[in-house]
Amino acid sequence: MARYTGAVCRICRREGKKLFLKGERCYTGKCAVTRRASVPGQHGKSRKKVSDYGVQLRSKQTCRRYYGVLESQMEKYFDMAERSAGMTGENLLRILESRLDNVVYRIGFASSRAEARQLVRHNHFTLNGHKGNIPSILLKAGDVVAVADKSKTSDKIKSVIEANSSRPVPKWLDVNAEKMEARIVELPNREDIDLDVEEHYIVEFYSR
Repeated sequence: MARYTGAVCRICRREGKKLFLKGERCYTGKCAVTRRASVPGQHGKSRKKVSDYGVQLRSKQTCRRYYGVLESQMEKYFDMAERSAGMTGENLLRILESRLDNVVYRIGFASSRAEARQLVRHNHFTLNGHKGNIPSILLKAGDVVAVADKSKTSDKIKSVIEANSSRPVPKWLDVNAEKMEARIVELPNREDIDLDVEEHYIVEFYSR
């Protein structure tokens, strides 16, 4: 399945909640979910009874779109979560949170996950002192993500970090704004992940 390249605000409207795909716009009154809460399309305003499968599908799609991953990636992460000790749903969210692009977004070095992926691919960050240009790489406790030396003077990077300076950083991440780096203190627990989705529906979807 190809990556979606259309208007991302339609995705939020389809899921009926903010997925914070548009950066700063999502926090203003211009947010599409705030202005037009209906599902996009000519039948968007009609009420339809949702089946159990539909609930499971929407939960899975919400999660996948929130983190910006393809279906093949989502299936791979689910297999990893299922093989790990603990609750499969929580394991899945923990894996998604540990992606490099998500961490870059969480520490405030990007305004959205899409922007984080772009900045990572363009070699603006290092991982443990080495080149870190793979957005999907999974991090672990103790890993250090930093702005690359050549990018510390970039007006783009400086403006993004300044714009996001007031955004709260999850407690499982330790940010050093002066050095433009962050360390993974520990991988997050479910209560540390602010995703409005019931992950057990995702487990039910893939366990059919």
